[in-house]
Amino acid sequence: MRWKRTIQLLDVHCEGEIGRVAIGGVPKIPGETVAAQLHWLNTDPKGHELRRFLCLEPRGAPIGSVNLLLPAKHPDADAAFVILQPDQAHASSGSNSICATTALLEAGIVEMKEPETVVTLETAAGLVKALATCRDGRCEKVKLTMVPSFVHELDVKLQTPAWGEITLDLCYGGIFYGLVDVRQVGLAIEKANAAALVRAGMVLKALINEQLPVVHPEIPAISGVAYVMFRDTEADGTVRTCTTMWPGRADRSPCGTGNSANLAALHARGKVKVGDMFRSRSIIGSQFEVGLAAETTVAGKPAIIPTIAGRGFTFGLHQVALDPFDPLSDGFAMTDVWGPSAGEI
Repeated sequence: MRWKRTIQLLDVHCEGEIGRVAIGGVPKIPGETVAAQLHWLNTDPKGHELRRFLCLEPRGAPIGSVNLLLPAKHPDADAAFVILQPDQAHASSGSNSICATTALLEAGIVEMKEPETVVTLETAAGLVKALATCRDGRCEKVKLTMVPSFVHELDVKLQTPAWGEITLDLCYGGIFYGLVDVRQVGLAIEKANAAALVRAGMVLKALINEQLPVVHPEIPAISGVAYVMFRDTEADGTVRTCTTMWPGRADRSPCGTGNSANLAALHARGKVKVGDMFRSRSIIGSQFEVGLAAETTVAGKPAIIPTIAGRGFTFGLHQVALDPFDPLSDGFAMTDVWGPSAGEI
């Protein structure tokens, strides 16, 4: 073969959300820290090239993420990783942490020990501890101890052309979220409403980032609201979520970082305390267990340590390659599949 580049991907999904894991052929990513590597991926032309190669057509797709496994920088970490999505590289993700843990164990990169294996993941947002329940060579379930999550501001007023004034919470759960009670946009979190929810989420995200800039107080590489997560509460107390993602799709999982951000909001309002646990249900009905492990601080602000538990499943193994003569090496996106936001790619 005359391929210019090859990367081996283990196909994994977490509660329906695809998080492919690059387990071989990942190029060296410059940076002394994972946050610096994240910054390089988001600012250097070669970083953009790698993301487009893996995330855009004809090799990629609008649904799912690609997780780059990297050598750990922190002495306590088993592996580091950065999440690639069509828009940019992201610092943290609960579903992708579960996918990465499942891949590390089931591919034999980290030794699997039964009945439980602890895997420490290094992200640009900090260390994530993964407690994997293992049996018969399979990773059955993963419980994550997430990075500290905190409220940036509650009950923020946002003027919108379509819905008038809406109220949202700006919170951090490994990345920044705009958390919006879904009934404010006249919708319910149901599969039939996925396209309408995504359109609303893309509009709100743009308005939020125009009007409400946010930067992590200790990690400048993490800035801006990455996603809008719509939320609701079902009759049995289960939190229902739909995280909307650029260029226009819905997270299939309940969303780990989004639930971490929402947990910080619930804690700030006195609705949860240390030791509490509840279920969060996604737009497709899959579930995470969400817990509040501890209270802490970030740059002097009150913060919490969330836990997220869910399942990852491997479903394939493939190698993606680049023909040096391919005129579409830079990748592309079409509005017929990717939606109107594809015009920004």
